[in-house]
Amino acid sequence: MEPVRPLPQYLAQRYHGWYATTFAENRSWYRRLADEGQRPRAMVVSCCDSRVHVTSIFGAEQGEFFIHRNIANLVPPYEPDGDRHGTSAAVEYAVSYLRVAHIIVLGHSRCGGVQGCYDMCSGKAPELDEKTSFIGRWMDILRPGFERLPEGDEATRKLALEHEAIRVSLENLMTFPFIRDAVKDDRLSLHGLYNDIAEGGLWTLEPRTDEFVPV
Repeated sequence: MEPVRPLPQYLAQRYHGWYATTFAENRSWYRRLADEGQRPRAMVVSCCDSRVHVTSIFGAEQGEFFIHRNIANLVPPYEPDGDRHGTSAAVEYAVSYLRVAHIIVLGHSRCGGVQGCYDMCSGKAPELDEKTSFIGRWMDILRPGFERLPEGDEATRKLALEHEAIRVSLENLMTFPFIRDAVKDDRLSLHGLYNDIAEGGLWTLEPRTDEFVPV
């Protein structure tokens, strides 16, 4: 294919280093993963942001998490006739076929997607309001969260919107019939987490107060 180029050399070198060490020392484990298939206990819906390293935060191994990443860790509402099925398909697969016991929505500080939503809804990014903006149309999912923001300075409102991205996703998850049924039958639990990148902090959404508290 004309636009395709060879893998950058530094990535090829890293691969060979991994193959000679981590893979070689755990060859039987990788074969077992391949032969027996994946059996993750949890699904994590995380942001695409390269600074959010889900497996490192929890010290997880291969096969432990079913991870889906998108802009601003958003889950759209249940819309069988809609056109945002990438995340919905991942959620369906995790719950209906992998039978995960937990879905974790993991948000984070200084999220570029949330910033884009904030600017768009504030009238500061008209380009995101264009129908041709994939980012803008995806961030429409978070508009209800923007409308719920409290009064305050911009920094406070942006932090609140990052938290709202988690709440909105959890609310939307519960619009999926198969998730509602699994939650009702105690086969599935939902969790909201927020990672402060600069400080390394991890906060969890407390269901009784609907506030984020340190883990």
